[in-house]
Amino acid sequence: MGAAVTTSAPARGLGHLLGPYVALMKPRIIELLLITTLPAMVLAARGWPGTWLVVATLLGGTLSAGGANALNNYYDRDIDEIMKRTSKRPLPSHRIEPVNARNFGWGLGVAGFVVLWLTSNLLAAAISTGALLFYVYVYTLGLKRTTSQNIVIGGAAGAAPVLVGWAAVTGGLATPAWAMFAVVFAWTPPHFWALAVRYRDDYAAAGVPMLPVVTSIESTTRQMALYAGVTVLFSLALVPLAGLGWLYLVAAIASGAVLMLESVRVMLAPERAMKLFTYSTAYLSIVFAALLVDAL
Repeated sequence: MGAAVTTSAPARGLGHLLGPYVALMKPRIIELLLITTLPAMVLAARGWPGTWLVVATLLGGTLSAGGANALNNYYDRDIDEIMKRTSKRPLPSHRIEPVNARNFGWGLGVAGFVVLWLTSNLLAAAISTGALLFYVYVYTLGLKRTTSQNIVIGGAAGAAPVLVGWAAVTGGLATPAWAMFAVVFAWTPPHFWALAVRYRDDYAAAGVPMLPVVTSIESTTRQMALYAGVTVLFSLALVPLAGLGWLYLVAAIASGAVLMLESVRVMLAPERAMKLFTYSTAYLSIVFAALLVDAL
């Protein structure tokens, strides 16, 4: 029994040390970014772009996105401490020193740029790093605490991975890449506002002017439904713009219909906001998975 205790203690210690740093990277958000990057690469290549390029691009994108999220945690640590939803994050719960979180974020960002530059090309690396800088300086520091349109404009950072994936394969950008960017860009407001409706009191307490805080729930849910409709239209526009076939078309129509239905339901019953939030994540996965299969 003594040997068992000796063996497990270091493992617990390592997990205790690394866990908060992994949490700083917001792995669940990174998963969404990677879900859009790989299909963009397959579509750009009109087939499998090569395992090494895929692995390297996803690694570089993960490092950049993780760095952006860590820096977001660093700059938002004051309001994260006020909000119940975020109070257990590593910085407000004092599991990591702020300076360490900041250095970790910038280290990841630099590593992401280097990986993408060395394994694909400078354009992919520049787009990924540009998205990090946009998320940190434009969204987190410039928009989040000053305008209710923060998530609309800031959504450009979350839509950038499709451009990274396309650029990594082709060395340039083309109309289908921008069409995929538009899908994610339009999808972001209804996805995030659904969360903001649920945690409206949290954002109000922290003084963050998310749309549900500065306007009525009715107005917010109407705008969510509007953006959901635009998202579906952009997803359908990919059929002619990217030369996709019936498999993608059927998936886009079916999943888009459910997205619209859930948006209307939230208009009628705002307490369903988290159901829309959950489904919107599944919707993005379905659309881009169908795109990947169709392109292959």
